[in-house]
Amino acid sequence: QVQLVESGGGLVQPGGSLRLSCSASGSIFSFASMGWYRQAPGMQRDMVAVITKNGIKTYVDSVKGRFTISRDSAKNTVYLQMGSLKPEDTAVYYCNARSFPNLNYWGEGTLVTVSS
Repeated sequence: QVQLVESGGGLVQPGGSLRLSCSASGSIFSFASMGWYRQAPGMQRDMVAVITKNGIKTYVDSVKGRFTISRDSAKNTVYLQMGSLKPEDTAVYYCNARSFPNLNYWGEGTLVTVSS
């Protein structure tokens, strides 16, 4: 069974940086895409960044120029480098992996808090 484990969350000041990691139980190239989503209390889960099997990257407008998604196939790991963090970035960040057809996997989430 596919397992996704996130790490790297924590408390940072506005303007600071964090790098989140998502380790998969198998090859990341077995998935059509992998990505990061975030959810604040009482809010819906929102896509932040996605990378497809062939390396195409997509970001939500609010993080363009600040966040970078990347991968290390040898480690079966996807990263989210977050810079210039803002209080509105505060959320639980979830790793997501999708396979064809109709398969969707989630990690348990890691909390990012941006505050002074």
